Amino acid sequence: MGLDIRWPIGLMFSLVGLLMAIFGFATKNDSEMYARSLHINVNLIWGIILLLFGAFMLFMAMRQKNTPAGPGEK
Repeated sequence: MGLDIRWPIGLMFSLVGLLMAIFGFATKNDSEMYARSLHINVNLIWGIILLLFGAFMLFMAMRQKNTPAGPGEK
């Protein structure tokens, strides 16, 4: 087949992680917002984790080598 599942997964996680990291960075000084999470900026932490996972999936998708079709395959 033509589509590697790692491309859409990597793009989705990278986009969501980037949005969460930007939001977490923009609200890092809002202590009232993070009072329920013991003043831990969960949005920034998980945004970075999701961004790293998405970048890893995109890296693995780019790293894949296309093998030529064998006999009887198109």
